[in-house]
Amino acid sequence: MADIIQLLPDHVANQIAAGEVVQRPASVVKELLENAIDAKSSTIKLLVKDAGKTLVQVIDDGIGMSVTDARLSFERHATSKIRSAEDLFQLNTKGFRGEALASIAAIAHVELKTKQEQDEVGTAITIEGSEIVSQDVVVTPTGTSIAVKHLFFNIPARRNFLKSNTVEIRHIIDEFQRVALAHPSISFVMYHNGSEMFNLPQSNYRQRIVNIFGPKTNEKLVPVNEDTDVLKISGFVGKPEYAKKSRGEQFFFVNQRFIKSAYLNHAITAAFEGLIKEGTHASYFLNLEVNPQTIDINIHPTKTEIKFDDEHTLYAILRASVKHSLGQFNIAPVLDFERDANLDTPYDYSNKSASTPTIEVDRSFNPFNTEKAAAPSRSSSYSGRKETSTAGWESLYVGMESKGTKSKQDFSEIQFESVESTASMFDEVQMAPKQTTYQLQNKYILNTIKSGMLVIDQHRAHQRVLYEDFLKFITGKDTVSQQLLFPLQIQLSKQEHDIVFQLKSDLEHAGFVFQNFEDHMVEIIGLPINVPESEVSIILEQLISDVEHEVPDANFSAADLLAKSLAKSLAIKSGQSLTQIEQDHLVNSLFACKEPNVSPTNRPTFITMTVDELDKKFM
Repeated sequence: MADIIQLLPDHVANQIAAGEVVQRPASVVKELLENAIDAKSSTIKLLVKDAGKTLVQVIDDGIGMSVTDARLSFERHATSKIRSAEDLFQLNTKGFRGEALASIAAIAHVELKTKQEQDEVGTAITIEGSEIVSQDVVVTPTGTSIAVKHLFFNIPARRNFLKSNTVEIRHIIDEFQRVALAHPSISFVMYHNGSEMFNLPQSNYRQRIVNIFGPKTNEKLVPVNEDTDVLKISGFVGKPEYAKKSRGEQFFFVNQRFIKSAYLNHAITAAFEGLIKEGTHASYFLNLEVNPQTIDINIHPTKTEIKFDDEHTLYAILRASVKHSLGQFNIAPVLDFERDANLDTPYDYSNKSASTPTIEVDRSFNPFNTEKAAAPSRSSSYSGRKETSTAGWESLYVGMESKGTKSKQDFSEIQFESVESTASMFDEVQMAPKQTTYQLQNKYILNTIKSGMLVIDQHRAHQRVLYEDFLKFITGKDTVSQQLLFPLQIQLSKQEHDIVFQLKSDLEHAGFVFQNFEDHMVEIIGLPINVPESEVSIILEQLISDVEHEVPDANFSAADLLAKSLAKSLAIKSGQSLTQIEQDHLVNSLFACKEPNVSPTNRPTFITMTVDELDKKFM
């Protein structure tokens, strides 16, 4: 029988490796930015077109590469970071596998320009699908410029799986922010389709956070600092009152490398226990420094997961450090919840002795004495009290003698004002309107029908009602707004501001009235009729989260996404008690909808249970 096992060609092996390393344009951004940091750059520029599908270019002013290094950098497992297996446990650089550039070159058109400081001219290499098209001498500044064009040009199936530009640029921004936060000493600039999105100068860590997430972030931060033999912690956590429903502002950096760790995230959640509402998430920007020998980075292709030698110790230290910081800055509540600061003794009263009050008693006072006695002497505290005499009380009842018939006649002339009531022979059997709906566990509404009963999910049902109402307003462009007495100002980060600005026209058709759009602030002077002012920030946060993480492809218009997001934010929640009138109104409104069977997210709004099904339960 002939041999059937054979070695794969290099270009096929590179494409397989690319499937692990390069999942989307954001993966290319991450690898190129990390290479630029390893090149000891002080300024890094990121240029993106069409959310990275057309172009991802990174320009740095690092040490550059020689002609040989430029050629070898695109070979598999060619790296300058490690020499032996032991080096894997002493890593102080970002990339070390030597697969990134080889994988990227296998699925895209790559143009590299690089020059070292001591050289007069640099090197330019063009690669298409792992094949080197050209290698020339070129005049270029010191550093490296690498452009990745037409990603997945030779794998159309992978390209078709890419999401919309809105979703892909969100992932690119996430990767850019992670790298920029980990290295505040490096200047970063990002452009998308020719417009500047971020310009982050060299700064300290707090300023870098503020430059990325907006100036309002500065007042939300609580510093965390702890230095132990096992772990060194530095960074910030957000104040509990600024906790969000989304997990967007949660960053762990281990030795200046962004990681994801559900276990360490639980330590933060435990530290904030009792301080934030259920369903919300605290923000944190924490740098953890550990001995490189105690961690293993090489367990995941994207290097976002790390294995720690002693996770339990890190958990305890992290949780205690965050709780200590919250208490140190008077964020956490004191133990005495009933304490009133107004009742505390002033410091200048600490050495002051208490004075004993003097009381004078009139021992000759007789309350049954009808004669008017002289007013007894009182202490100064009672000098303003008016004394009244009980003598002559009989005079109060002069002329009030009852004289039999005359008294009865007097009372018979008294008239009372009252509403005239009409008697009915059926008064005794009148009953309240028949109840047809019942609320179960403040979550479901039970309604009787001819064949059995309906069980309605009140949250999903209200979502469907609000969704169709908002969709009618937005598409019909005929809505009514309620004017606010005072303008409402919402602070947003740069990317959140851009998303709201893109949806501005649809929001205005839904009933929002905007007065001003600044870099990090939106001013609202009008709201839709059924939107409370206190819910506006929550609605915008939910809307931004939906746009960033859901899939608004061609099948979903911006109006549809906006209607879904508003309905999700404003719908009554499970656990909310409803009156009989509210229950009836919700049921009637649901079955007046075009599609009452499902919620806007295509989940059932109600189920039916027939009498036969109930009978079978008792068999």
